[in-house]
Amino acid sequence: MNRNLWLLAICQGLFLTNNVTFIAINGLVGLSLAPLGWMATLPVMGYVVGSALSTGVVARTQRQLGRKRSFQLGLLVAFLSALLCTYAAASRNFWLLCFATVVAGYYNANAGLYRFAAAELATPATREKAVSLVMAGGLLGAVIGPNLAAQTRNVFEVQFAGAYVALAGVALLAMLLMSFLEFAPPPPRSTTNSGRSLRKIMAQPIFIVSAAAGALSYGVMNLLMAATPIAMQQCRLPFSDAALVLEWHVIGMFAPGFFTGSLIKRFGALPIMGVGVALNLACIAVALSGVELHQFLVALFLLGVGWNFLFTGSTTLSLSAYGPQEKDRAQGALNFFVFATLAFSSLASGVLVTTQGWTLLNYGSLLPVVLTGAALVWLARRTGRPATA
Repeated sequence: MNRNLWLLAICQGLFLTNNVTFIAINGLVGLSLAPLGWMATLPVMGYVVGSALSTGVVARTQRQLGRKRSFQLGLLVAFLSALLCTYAAASRNFWLLCFATVVAGYYNANAGLYRFAAAELATPATREKAVSLVMAGGLLGAVIGPNLAAQTRNVFEVQFAGAYVALAGVALLAMLLMSFLEFAPPPPRSTTNSGRSLRKIMAQPIFIVSAAAGALSYGVMNLLMAATPIAMQQCRLPFSDAALVLEWHVIGMFAPGFFTGSLIKRFGALPIMGVGVALNLACIAVALSGVELHQFLVALFLLGVGWNFLFTGSTTLSLSAYGPQEKDRAQGALNFFVFATLAFSSLASGVLVTTQGWTLLNYGSLLPVVLTGAALVWLARRTGRPATA
C-alpha cells in the first residue's frame, strides 16, 4: 500500500459514505414525498439510472482528462447534486429529488472506477490485493454513512435535509484528498492500434461471466439493501435499528477487503466467487426465517460478505479480458451492466416490498443468485481449472 493507494482507499470510503447515506434516507424521503407508495424507491432508482446514463460520458472524460481530473469532476457533481437534494427535500418536491439523484449518478459512475484505478497504482503481481484493499476503504462508509444519516436527520426542520448538507461536505473533503493523488499518465493513444472493438472484448467468456457476476451480485445486494429500511419501518422497528443493520451490512461488504485479494491470489477468482454465491443463499434463508432485528442484522451482514467475494472476484477476473488501450471502453461497459441492473433492482425493490412484502422480495432474489452460480460453473467447465486474473 503506497501513499496513492491509501488516499484512494479513503476516497473510496467517502464515496461509500455518500452511497450508504443515500440508501438509508432516499427511500424514506421518497416514501414521505411520493404520490404513491410504490414510488418510494424512485429516488434510489434515479441514482443508478443516472449512473448507467453517465458511463459513456465518464469513459470519454477519463480518456480525455485522465484519472485525476475526471475524478475531481465527479466530486464536483457530487457536491452540487447534494445541495440540489437538500432543496428538493426542503421544498417537498418529489420529482426534483428524483432529478437530483439522477444527476448524482454521474459521481457514482465516476467513482465506480476507483477499483480499476487501484490496479494501476500497484505492481502487476499485487493487483488483486490493491483492488481488494482499496475496496476495503468502504469500511469508512460503513461506519460514517448510517451514523451520519441518524445524527443529521433532525438537524433542520425538514427531516433528512441535514444529511444531504453533510454529504456536500463529504464531497468537498474528498476533493481535497483527490488533489494530493498522483496517477500514472495514460498510455499514448495510437492511431494505428486502439485495441479490439468492444464487441470482440465482450464476446470473451471471461468478460461475459465477470460482467454477469458483477451486475447480478450488485443487483441482488441492492434489491435487498434498498428495501431494508422500508421493510423495517413496516415491521415497526425504529430508524436507529435500520441504521445499525445498514452499518453491519456495509462492514460485511468491505471488511473482507483486507484478505479477499489474498484468497483470490491463492485459490483463484472462481472458487471465491462461488463462496459468495453460497453466502447470498444463506442470507436469503436467514431473511425468510423472520423479521426480528437480529434476523435483519445477520441476513444483511451475510449479504455484504457475499457481495464482497463476488464483486471483488468479478473485478479481478475482468482485468485479464482487456489491454491498456481497451480499458476505458471495457470498464465503461462493465459499469454500464452493473448500473443498468441496479436501476431495475431499485425500482423492483420499492414495488415488491410495498406491495408484496419482504418475504416475496427474498424469494424473487433467488433467481439472479442461481443464475450467477450457473455462470461460474459454465466458465469453470469451459476453462477446465479455477480462473484467476
